[in-house]
Amino acid sequence: MDEDESLRRYGLHPTGADLEDVRCLLSAHTRLERRAQGDGDTELMKLCCVQLFNAGNPEDVLLIWRAKAASMDAGCSIDIQLLCGGGLDETKAHLSKQHLSEAAAALEQLNRCETDGDFKYFSVDAQSAQYAAYYR
Repeated sequence: MDEDESLRRYGLHPTGADLEDVRCLLSAHTRLERRAQGDGDTELMKLCCVQLFNAGNPEDVLLIWRAKAASMDAGCSIDIQLLCGGGLDETKAHLSKQHLSEAAAALEQLNRCETDGDFKYFSVDAQSAQYAAYYR
């Protein structure tokens, strides 16, 4: 499946079983991209992250973080804001309760980006609208 097919099949706001399909697709491409940069489709990975961002489930934060951390290309393609579909403060609270090194790394990166001003004008609705315009 490529980016266009995923967008046609699931749209930007998948629900129910479609969300599980998106998670599986993102996990598969994350594994490929970790194996060797370029093996995963980073544009498709970004779209999957946007779809999960729009669902706003905090349980998806680490899945999105793993995708972002899969390679340099994925890290550049997947915006840090995509971790925060449930809101910045809610995401930070969720990550701080996790006892995983990757959760600590994601929280550290979020805090650094917030300090650098990357979240100055952030809101979930505005970010979602920005992605809707991008994928139009």
